Amino acid sequence: MNGRKYIYEMISTDNFQELETNRLLLRRLEESDWPMIRYLRSDKEVNKYVNRQSAETKEKALAFIAKTNKGISNGQLYQWCISLKNSPAMIGNICLWNFSQDRKTAEMGYDLSPEFHSRGIMDEAMKAVLNFGFNQLNLGLIEAFTSKRNESSKKLLLRNNFEWNAGRNDPDDLDNLIYELNRPL
Repeated sequence: MNGRKYIYEMISTDNFQELETNRLLLRRLEESDWPMIRYLRSDKEVNKYVNRQSAETKEKALAFIAKTNKGISNGQLYQWCISLKNSPAMIGNICLWNFSQDRKTAEMGYDLSPEFHSRGIMDEAMKAVLNFGFNQLNLGLIEAFTSKRNESSKKLLLRNNFEWNAGRNDPDDLDNLIYELNRPL
């Protein structure tokens, strides 16, 4: 069974939706993405502003993919593998997760291989996911937590109309700032 057909079958059973932009395909994670998952979750440079569990082995990367896909199937999160339309190789991730109990608020997370930084790729992916979150999931608020030292992430969020909420802090990481974007009117 080819990968595309498998993804389509998964989409039809759990409401996962691929997203496309001018340059990007945002698709479901596949087991074959494990080398990039290992890299993105274990590389010191990629993770210098992030406190998260590493995936430094193939087994840990595959376990992360399985856990993520189970969360998608259970409706707990949406996570997309970012790839260029002309190349199926994974170059990053973007997700909506940590939904509020009423399903009106979600947290957005993202990472991108450094070789693809400063090309507008994450901006393009973020616009597609924001559109999906507000128009398909009917979210009222999307939050993003980023390190106060991560200037690129802060600029990306501001470019996409997020605002820093100075009145909130992240009790799990006091180095984080919380940005919020309300559903556009």
